[in-house]
Amino acid sequence: MAFHKEEARNKMQQHPVSVIICARDEAGNLTRNLPGLLVQQYRSTHEVIVVNHNSQDETKYLLDEFHKQFKQLHIVNLSQEAVGIPGKKYPLSIGIKEAKYGIVLLTDADCVPASEHWIEKMQAAYDDKIEIVLGYGGYFKKKGLLNKLIRFEAFHIAVQYFSYALAGMPYMGVGRNLSYKKDLFLKNKGFSSINHVLSGDDDLFINKVATPENTRIILDEDTFTLSEPKKKFGDWMRQKMRHNSTAKYYKPKHKFLLNTYSFSHFLFYPLLVLSAIFVDWRIALGIFGIRLIIQGIIYYRAMKRLKEYDLFAWWWLLDIWMFFYYLIFAPTLWKKQRKTWM
Repeated sequence: MAFHKEEARNKMQQHPVSVIICARDEAGNLTRNLPGLLVQQYRSTHEVIVVNHNSQDETKYLLDEFHKQFKQLHIVNLSQEAVGIPGKKYPLSIGIKEAKYGIVLLTDADCVPASEHWIEKMQAAYDDKIEIVLGYGGYFKKKGLLNKLIRFEAFHIAVQYFSYALAGMPYMGVGRNLSYKKDLFLKNKGFSSINHVLSGDDDLFINKVATPENTRIILDEDTFTLSEPKKKFGDWMRQKMRHNSTAKYYKPKHKFLLNTYSFSHFLFYPLLVLSAIFVDWRIALGIFGIRLIIQGIIYYRAMKRLKEYDLFAWWWLLDIWMFFYYLIFAPTLWKKQRKTWM
């Protein structure tokens, strides 16, 4: 991904697009972020669907007020739960089925597009062969260490799934910024094979249906989305445990490659220390220096592409943090998750 150059395309089309957001008790987030979706500069036909899933706050009344001003807003109010289908797969399925147009563009209620050209440039990645477009979902830059940890982790995951897609092995996307064709969803019976899993409406579905031929990434900064990061470490930890719990359901080849990378990443610093003590510190230092240079070049270029370059001064400390990250979150691979909506 760090060295990827976007293909020059001679022909650009404008497709009708259905933007879909699922919301449950999200009145505050919708107040802040929904206007950014409703004022997108896109001349072709499009709609914004908000699926209000049994909200108990002011979401319904807020959406009614938005609809008075923005007629492209389509509201779907759900007042029932889907028994045996945890998470947001049920409301998202309803939203996709309600979509009028063949391309669906997904984001979350706590996300806002980085520009007014998000819809235009995300849909421009489609052609006759492409059925999935993977975008970058970043986080707002705030003060403090936790913000750096959250943003680096999101960046680190993005580098992996973008790079794997470019290598012909797409394995996931993030629901904060993801697009695919409605026909692809219907043809694969939606989320029926993963309805029992709490999360997975984004990564597990893409893991199932993505191929080297039907998937494209887009790295234009106008296509990024930004989310409000968690303010407490415990809240972020619970969120990541829920997200990471889906990795056990990936295809075997993806699990093998990702686990091999994580395991080598986890072992690097302990083995570096042991090698310096019990083998030869000069050899250990030389290997560390080579890795540092290669990794620094890749991180610099990738952070520049994803507009996270302020993290570069911290990357070596954040890389050491990943050792503790694996210690904290590895148990989610076998721990049973509570079945809550978000």
